[in-house]
Amino acid sequence: MRLVVGILPVVALLVPAVEVSAQQTGAQLYTAACAACHGDGGTGVPASTLGFDTPVPDFSDCSFASREPDGDWLWVVHEGGPVRAFDRMMPAFGDALSEDETLRILRHIRVFCEDPTWPRGELNLPRPLATEKAFPEDEYVLTLSRDGGEAGEITSEFLYEKRFGSRNQIEVLLPFRFGQPSGDWNGGVGDMAFAYKRVLFHSLESGSIFSAAGEVVVPTGDRDRGLGDGVTVLEPFVAFGQILPRDSFLHFQAGFELPSGGELRREVFWRTALGTTFAQHGFGRAWSPMIEILAARTLGEGGTTHWDAIPQIQVSLPTRQHVLLNAGVRVPLGEADGRSSQVLVYLLWDWFDGGFFDGW
Repeated sequence: MRLVVGILPVVALLVPAVEVSAQQTGAQLYTAACAACHGDGGTGVPASTLGFDTPVPDFSDCSFASREPDGDWLWVVHEGGPVRAFDRMMPAFGDALSEDETLRILRHIRVFCEDPTWPRGELNLPRPLATEKAFPEDEYVLTLSRDGGEAGEITSEFLYEKRFGSRNQIEVLLPFRFGQPSGDWNGGVGDMAFAYKRVLFHSLESGSIFSAAGEVVVPTGDRDRGLGDGVTVLEPFVAFGQILPRDSFLHFQAGFELPSGGELRREVFWRTALGTTFAQHGFGRAWSPMIEILAARTLGEGGTTHWDAIPQIQVSLPTRQHVLLNAGVRVPLGEADGRSSQVLVYLLWDWFDGGFFDGW
């Protein structure tokens, strides 16, 4: 998904010459199948030596090499670059290498990134509609919501996420609201939000990742027009992700919303999402059905707890799988207290993997 120019661009004529045996280590297999183009240290052979212009990735660059799970690398090696809309100079090794041999090679390639602080791509679980992920990302996300109440409010949120270093992420949220909360249609920019997230723990062995974050919502919207709350809101929270058996996964987020004043009340919230992923033909379009359960309780005397559920499904759109669509419905549980259902849709572009129109 995030292999930019293809994982292992190797001259196709090399494939028939690969000789392997069950006794060979990952390093020996790499030397036989990959080193001619990628070099012994994984940094790549110069184009002048290779004889073609396709850029060869640097496996020692942790920012590149850590992002993808072994499954994505496996399919590109097995089926060739075009299986993920990469260059045809990456041939299919499926007839020359078994799955076990390819995985041995991948384990060897992983040692070229010498910084263990980078979370592995296996921990980058599918993104729910409401629950924050623990994994740091480089993404644009456009979310649309349609309120089912009489006001008919439509909200769009544009989210920019930028990863820096091995564990850190900053994000900027720009909301646009359109509706008729006072009877007349109006729209404009709402309250902007800025956030910072840092991974505190990650382990591929346990399949776990844990992060802490802080967000501040700034009153940039016009409260009189229903475009903001008119107060600054601080939102500290933690996020946790867990790989489960059978390609399933779990997200959990908990935190506080702490307004600086006004009519908003302080509240504690917790959210969880449970889902699974399956791919067409093992390596094609990925589908991830999920169910989220959201809870928020106002603090202080007489506080109440609101519960919501969001059944949803995420699907990858292009062959490269770096553009994702998710759609679901947020449904109040128990006493709605004036809350109505919402239709939610987001379009996500993982821009580290390439341009929006690349790889379709």
